[in-house]
Amino acid sequence: MYDDVIRKGGMSRRDMLRVLAAGGMAAVGSGGLLAGAQCAFAAPAPRKGGKIRVAYDASSTADTLDPAKGSSGSDYIRFFMFYSPLTQLDASLTPRMDLAESVESSDGKTWIIKLRKGVNFHDGKALAPADVVYSLMRHKNAATASKVKTLADQFVDVKQSGLNEVTLTLASPNADLPVILATPQLVIVKDGTTDFSSAIGTGPYKLKSFKPGVSTIGVRNDNFWKTGGGPYLDQIELIGIGDDAARINALLSGDVHLINSVDPRSTQRIRSTDGYEVKETRSGLYTDLVMRHDNPLSGNADFVQGMKYLFDRDQVKSAVFRGYAVIGNDQPIPPQHRYFNASLPQRPYDPDKAKFHFQKAGAIGATLPPIYATNDANGSIEMAELLQQAGAKIGVNLTVNRVPADGYWSQHWMKHPLGFGSVNPRSSADVLFTQFFKSDAPWNESGWNNPKFDQLLAAARSETDDAKRKQMYGDMQAIVSEQGGIGIPTFLSLIDANDKRLQGLGTIPSGAMMGFTFAEHVWWNA
Repeated sequence: MYDDVIRKGGMSRRDMLRVLAAGGMAAVGSGGLLAGAQCAFAAPAPRKGGKIRVAYDASSTADTLDPAKGSSGSDYIRFFMFYSPLTQLDASLTPRMDLAESVESSDGKTWIIKLRKGVNFHDGKALAPADVVYSLMRHKNAATASKVKTLADQFVDVKQSGLNEVTLTLASPNADLPVILATPQLVIVKDGTTDFSSAIGTGPYKLKSFKPGVSTIGVRNDNFWKTGGGPYLDQIELIGIGDDAARINALLSGDVHLINSVDPRSTQRIRSTDGYEVKETRSGLYTDLVMRHDNPLSGNADFVQGMKYLFDRDQVKSAVFRGYAVIGNDQPIPPQHRYFNASLPQRPYDPDKAKFHFQKAGAIGATLPPIYATNDANGSIEMAELLQQAGAKIGVNLTVNRVPADGYWSQHWMKHPLGFGSVNPRSSADVLFTQFFKSDAPWNESGWNNPKFDQLLAAARSETDDAKRKQMYGDMQAIVSEQGGIGIPTFLSLIDANDKRLQGLGTIPSGAMMGFTFAEHVWWNA
């Protein structure tokens, strides 16, 4: 355990490097991030040139170039276009080195960050430790109003400790720091920057123009610090098209070349149109049935088990999500995650077991609370109807309250005995469990309280042995699946679509369009 490591005087640098390497955190070459994701595109060879337009599903006058202010996917695309992070996530959500040459710790609390040499900002200034210190510490300042202040609050001190070195001290050990440093808002800006209108960073593109809610245009940074040839495109324009049908029409008419958030029902239309393709990214996105523990019925353990057995997961995958999903097991870590517990028995659709538990809970023939569902929680209305149909066959009278998207999250989510939630992918198991399952978490959807789970969560955060951390996260998944008050029938895919001439697209499940990093990797094959 972690305490034993401390009592023995800590880990050696060699031991820690071995731990980080086991977790995928050791430094890799600057071209290594997406080697696996791009291997299928080895021919034709990438080449420079071309301009593309990209349509994201959301934009507003709140669009920003200030990393601290960003809260939307389009903001994250801008951040990764114009700035660079210290670490970056790969297809398995493992952190790889970016501006950092290495990120090392002997105890999980004090971290030594060595910076790459030869990196320059768009205006020619060399990257220095002061830039990293400023970039990280500004998020702690309440006046900055950073969207990730809660993450930055664990940074007790960040200071220069060498010519190209920074020492970051945490309030308590957190072995997930290399993952946290890949957060879009934590990209590196110039020391002292308060005016972000020029977006001076070290990223693959330089800002040409920015009109919030309308358009962002970036042009290639020919002095980009990474080796390997990229970035390739002369120019990228990012626009917002909120309407799903309009976004697809813009793609198929040639007005844009890459879009996100494709409705599964529209994928066949795109696939059947010459010159276009759909890009599926298996992700941790899920729509979950929430059964509140503060209600006598929905908090009854047998009722909860009955509802979980009532999910026909294969039908949800095929009928609701058209196959763009993977089967879930009532816990939030998806199969492709490096900490996924593959040994956990899959809960089947079993009406007989469901009926057994419902009888014990006194739910057969009783008047039950309605299930609240909304279009804004992907597939929740359809899933609620499938549960209603399955329940009717065994004498369980479920009803569905269809609620408009407007106001659902503030007026209905977590406020009824039965309802649906929707949780976006989280790169860190610690962040996901902390935000949604810890007993005192504000987004603890079912309101459950499990002291053993909380103890494991705290212990895993401090554990630097990756194998031990994986076992702890596996145990937590088992606890949530068996005892938690949520049902997760499937994990949903992120669906992008593109003109086939746009090549180099891989999949990173932290978000749409390669985890918002597509700009660095794509090229035009006209």
